[in-house]
Amino acid sequence: SRHPTVKWAQRSDKLFITVELPDAKNVKLKLEPEGKFFFSATAGADNLPYEVDLDLFDKINVEESKSSSTSRSIVYLVKKAEDKWWSRLIKQEGLRPVFLKVDWDKWVDEDEEDGKPGPDMDFNDIDFSKFNMEEGPSDFDADVPEGDDDDDSDAEGVVEEEDSAHSEPKAAVPPSNEPEAKASI
Repeated sequence: SRHPTVKWAQRSDKLFITVELPDAKNVKLKLEPEGKFFFSATAGADNLPYEVDLDLFDKINVEESKSSSTSRSIVYLVKKAEDKWWSRLIKQEGLRPVFLKVDWDKWVDEDEEDGKPGPDMDFNDIDFSKFNMEEGPSDFDADVPEGDDDDDSDAEGVVEEEDSAHSEPKAAVPPSNEPEAKASI
C-alpha cells in the first residue's frame, strides 16, 4: 500500500494530523491510548490502498480525539494525555518518514500559544500596497558603496560558461601567486 502525505502541528494539549488524500473512501482510523495512530483508506479511480501507521511520541486521549473530512483531506484533532509540548511527532528518532511534513498553516510556536502572534509578527493593520515595492531601486544595500557588490563570480580561476555551440572553449586562468591588494576598512 501507499502512504498519503501527512501534515502535523501541535499545541500543548493537542495534535493536528491532516491526511491529504483527495476523494478517500473506506476511511478507517484506529487510535490507541499508548500513542498508536493507524489510518487506512482507498482513493482514486482504481481504489488504490493507502495506509499510515505511526507510533506517536507520547500517550493520547482517544475519547476526546475527533476527526473531520473534506473532499481533499481528513483532519484529526488528537488530544494529548498530558498537556505538554512534544519534541517530535513520532517516537522514532533520526530521519522522519518522507510522507510526514509539518503543517505550517496550523503551526504555532510554544511561546506563542496564547493565540496572539509576537509583537514583531502582527501585520493585521498594515496596508502593504502603500509601500510601492515594485518601483525603483531597493535600499536594502544602502550601506554598500556602488560598484562594491559581494559578487565573487570574477574570482580567480573561475571561467564563465557561454553557449558552446557559438564560441570556442576558453582555458581556465591559473591563480596568481601575487598577494591580493585589499583596502582596509
